[in-house]
Order: sequence, then structure tokens, then C-alpha cells
Amino acid sequence: MNEGKILVAIDVGTYKIVTVISKVIENVVNVLGVSEVKSQGIRKGQVVDIDEAVHAINASLEAAERMAGYSASHVMVSLGGSQIDCQNSRGVVAVATPNGEISESDLQRVIDAAKAISIPSTRDIIHVLPRNYIVDGQEGIKDPVGMSGTRLEVDTHIVTANSVSLRNLEKAFSEVGVDIDSFAFSGYASSLSVLSDTEKELGVVLVDIGAGTTDISIYTEGSVAYSSVLAIGARHVTNDLAIGLRISLESAEKIKLFFSQNYNKKLTRTEDGEAAAPKPSDEVDLTPLNLSEEIRKVSQKTLVDGIIRPRLNEICTMIGIEIKKSGFAAQTPAGIVFTGGGALTVGLREAARRTLAMPVRIGMPTDVKGIIDEVQHPAFSTAIGLIRYGMGNAPARSTSRFSMPSGGGGANKVIKKIINLIKSFIP
Repeated sequence: MNEGKILVAIDVGTYKIVTVISKVIENVVNVLGVSEVKSQGIRKGQVVDIDEAVHAINASLEAAERMAGYSASHVMVSLGGSQIDCQNSRGVVAVATPNGEISESDLQRVIDAAKAISIPSTRDIIHVLPRNYIVDGQEGIKDPVGMSGTRLEVDTHIVTANSVSLRNLEKAFSEVGVDIDSFAFSGYASSLSVLSDTEKELGVVLVDIGAGTTDISIYTEGSVAYSSVLAIGARHVTNDLAIGLRISLESAEKIKLFFSQNYNKKLTRTEDGEAAAPKPSDEVDLTPLNLSEEIRKVSQKTLVDGIIRPRLNEICTMIGIEIKKSGFAAQTPAGIVFTGGGALTVGLREAARRTLAMPVRIGMPTDVKGIIDEVQHPAFSTAIGLIRYGMGNAPARSTSRFSMPSGGGGANKVIKKIINLIKSFIP
């Protein structure tokens, strides 16, 4: 009987740190433990305070471990922020075997040739994602193994990250006491959990809206063709609310979530199946939120039309500029899929349809079993995507230059817990 293997994914974000522990049996994700804690020491996907980051990561990991009844020693970690960069590259090799049959070793050689690009010494390669193979001039081949030919080419999409940011993130997880098996770009990870094969084949734009950044992955003909990160996110909407209503950021976040949840619950269906916005009521009762500023009522028109919508229009305009910059704007008939914690912000779908003139839907993790009530939310797309990445649905991980040595994570974690326990008794 196949017992399956345990995979642990940690999505390190600006607003929250999400940990998902799952058992994978025959390519089925069975969620055993989930936790979500407020992020500390992380800003725009990068570590700005090691001690605070270690505390937050450890809290999230331990909460998920208690729920799952499993002690993690190896994890997969998401990467985002302005440190991410991408480019496309082509590799060419001659087929090695005398009879011209293409083997796995030929695939590895041509991918190695594609990633032999000139990048600054301050950057590390995270992903080398094959887009399609070309055998003796025949294009559009997805898997050339076993085919005959003399010349093998590959078009790849290469994602790189800042080396210093990686080292700082590594150090934080080393302090927690776990080994990092692999890093994955959060936008790419999210796409693995929310996009369908049909959307990828047709061409689609995946937009993961986090608190501090927005990750973009564009698929054409079934593979990633472009990746990007915008330095704007849902936290900017919160900031606008705080300034416009003259309240604290905590209260502004409560109001934003309250409005977004109620707005999406009230969405009605028209006869053709399109979502229609509910009729706005001028006053909304905020008494249940118990805000420290003691605000009782607020005008929905002022809040949504006056404060939130202009910022959403700006975000969608920046997304549109990025899509145009990619050169694949005409190759994405499947439209745009929003995911991430900011995807349910009130009015986002309407702003996107109006600004981008593309089909829009909200993406959530699919094909998940176990504790599904906890993870059926756009905020968990990256974490579930990391699990799928670890299952082998993605190309081989490229961590040789920055991965931590394996084998000692479990022992380090036990030692760390013993030290913390001893410190707790010291006055």
C-alpha cells in the first residue's frame, strides 16, 4: 500500500505567512495541517528583520505541525518581490546517440545550454522552464524523448532572484531549524494550483495580488512565457482607506475585509450567468467591527467609488502596461485570472473588466482533499501551488547554488526547541 509522502510548503508574504502540510498519494493533495499568521520582518517579499521573520515563520510552522501531527524538517518556500526577474533563452545541442534517438541526457544538455546565459553575479537562477522543443526545425514539440533527430533546440523561460535576498531567507529558515528543499516564484506556484490545462493552452494571464506586491505569470501554448512583479498590492488599498477615513491601518484593514466579504456574498447572478454588482446602499453599519475610532457608519459610495476604485484602476492599468510590455497581449484569449489575498477586494473584477477589456475570473486552489475548508481561498493558492511544484508537476528544481545542506534540519529543529525551552526558565 502506498503511504504517500509528506510535503511542507511555506508562503512567505508581506501580510501573512501561510504553512500547508499535506500528504501526496498518487498525485492527490491531501491537506493535513494549515496555519496562517501575521507576517513580521518581511516587506515586499524580502527579509528586513531576521529575528522577527524567524519568530513569525516558526509560529506558522509550529501551528501547522500541531494540526497535522507531523514535525517538518524540509520545506518548500515561495519567492516574490522586486528581486524577481525573468528572460527567455534558447539552447541548441547535437543529439549524442549514433542512431539519432533523443534521450533524457540530451534534454538535460540542451536545458543546460539554455541556462548558460550572462547574468550578474548578484543573481541566482530559480527556474529554467522549457516552453517547447524543436527537433531538426520541427517546432511545437512538448516531449522529444524517443524521437529521432540530429539537432535539438529548446525555448526556455528563466526566472532569477537576488542572491542576497535568498541568503537572508535561507538564514531565517536555518534559525527556525528546517532545510529548504526548493524555492519557487510565487506567481508560478499559484498558477500550478488555480489554472486549468485549457487556459494554459489557450493563453492566460495569472495575477497574484499580495499585500505588498503583485506577481504576474503569462502562459501561451501551455507554458510560461513571461513573469513579472509589480511593487503595488492590496496594502495600498488599505493605506488609502486609512488616509481617507483618518483611521489606523488595522481599522482600515478590518473595513476593507468587511466590505469585500459582504460585497462578494451579495453578488447576484443574471440570466446569462454574469456576476452583477449588488445595489449599493448609502450607509453601511460598522458597529460589529468594534473599531477603536468608534466609527459607526460610513457611506459605501464614498468608500468604494471614492477611495477603493481609483486605486484598483491604477493597479489594473499597471497590469495592462505589463501585459503589453510582454508582447503576448494578443495571445491570451482565456483572459485574466486573479488570485492571492487581494483577489477578493471589493470591485476588483469590475475594475479589471473595465480597464483591461478581458475575461476575468477569481482563481482558487482546485483538486484538493483533506482540510479543504481552510484552503478554499485565493490566499492559499501559492502554498497549494508549492505542494504541486514539489510533487514533480514542475521541471526539475534548480537549487544547486543556494540550497542548504540536507539531512540536518530535523536535528537542528530539536536543538532549537530545547534551547528555547531552557531560555523560558531563565529569569
